This record gives sequence, structure tokens and C-alpha cells, in this order.
Amino acid sequence: MKTMRFKTDLNCGSCVAAVTPLLDGERSIERWHVDTQAPEKTLTVAGEGVVEDRVRSLVGQAGFRVLGPIDEPGPPAHHADAEPPVSFYPLALIGAFLVGVVALVEWRAGGPDFMRAMSHFMAGFFLVFSFFKLLDVRAFATAYSTYDVIARRWPRYGFAYPFIELGLGVAYLAGFLPVLTNVVTLVVMAVSSVGVVRTLLQKKRIKCACLGTVFNLPMTYVTVVEDLLMVAMAAAMLLAGSPVSAVAH
Repeated sequence: MKTMRFKTDLNCGSCVAAVTPLLDGERSIERWHVDTQAPEKTLTVAGEGVVEDRVRSLVGQAGFRVLGPIDEPGPPAHHADAEPPVSFYPLALIGAFLVGVVALVEWRAGGPDFMRAMSHFMAGFFLVFSFFKLLDVRAFATAYSTYDVIARRWPRYGFAYPFIELGLGVAYLAGFLPVLTNVVTLVVMAVSSVGVVRTLLQKKRIKCACLGTVFNLPMTYVTVVEDLLMVAMAAAMLLAGSPVSAVAH
């Protein structure tokens, strides 16, 4: 697979959102990424038939410019080492921690209660995932805008999303307005899953921003399962009419 890197004037999430439909729709490009934090505002594209003139044309159609190619500073291995290796281990570890903590809370409460356990799990899920996104909100927003159906049109949604998750986590933990909390969760996570499914169906190989940009997680159907699990839990609590439980004492 051929990989090319270009210096551009794509310096913000709105810029990335503008070029996203054009680059996503190009058959010769299998994956791409823009680093708006780099001095060169680096656009990296990879694919079997990628050509510089076509990339310039696509970026130009969005009203921006490719300023020139960036030569690799060293052997290929050097660039590969710039990113952490692809791994699902962080995601699996977080899932195990959440299940373990919820089990301990339920044991401390005197016995399992399914609805209470779900609300505790969802609280932990949103608090932990929002934490990693908040470590670098700008980088998350840029990555999220490459596939989310709302963030690609309104980049500011990408900046707001970590705080939405944080608010949901606090709401589940505190038992605040349970019906509203579950409705918001159902809508937000259902919409999020649409962008993920569309990206997977297009066979685009991009990084998942579910844990921010700290870890190099690939976009797979695991991400869909995460989103739909939250949708299912929120729907179950709405149907059961169960309030969001506060932490057991």
C-alpha cells in the first residue's frame, strides 16, 4: 500500500470536516488522517492508487490547499514508531475494571440488582471514556469529525461530545433526572453508531476515537457493540421504568 504525506493549510476541525466527504468518497484512498497540531498540518493518505494530483484536487474542492509533499525524514520504520502499536488491550482492561467495580458495588449493597448494576456500569463507562477524550479535546474533535455524522458537519459537536459523556456519567452516578438521562444516552449513542457503521461498510481503516487519541485503537465492529450496548441499556431502563440508582451505601 502506498502512503503519502502532505503539508496543508488544514488547521482546524472545521477544515477537516470540509474535506472529509471528499476524501472518504475517493476509492483510491483506503485511509487518511490530518494532524492539525503539527506545524505542517500534515495530511497522510494511504491506498493502492493514491496520486498527488488527485489529493490536491480533492482538498482544493473543499477550499483548502496542499502546499507540498513531505519527505520521510528517515527509514520507514522511524515513522511507524511515531504511533503506539494497534491494540485492543486498553479497551479490554477498562471493560474488565468496570465489570469488577460494579460487581463489588453490588456485593457491598447486599446483593445484585440488575437495573442498579446497569446504571453503575453506564456511569463508569461514560466517566472513564470522557476522561481519555478530555486529555486532548482538540485532537479528539479532529479525529471524531472524520466519521461521526454530526461532527463532520458541525465540528463544534466534537468539542462538546466529551463533556456530554462526562455529564451523562455524573447523571447516572447521581441518579439525576433518570428518564431524561436515558433518553439523551439512547439518542447520542444511536447517532454515534451510525457514523461507525457507515465507516465500516465503506471499509475505511481509521483510528477509533472512543478513548480519545491516547491509544491506537482501530475502528472495528467492537466500537459498534460499545455504542449499541449503551443504547440497549438505556432502552431497557426506560422500558422498565427504573430510576437511575445512586451509588449504594
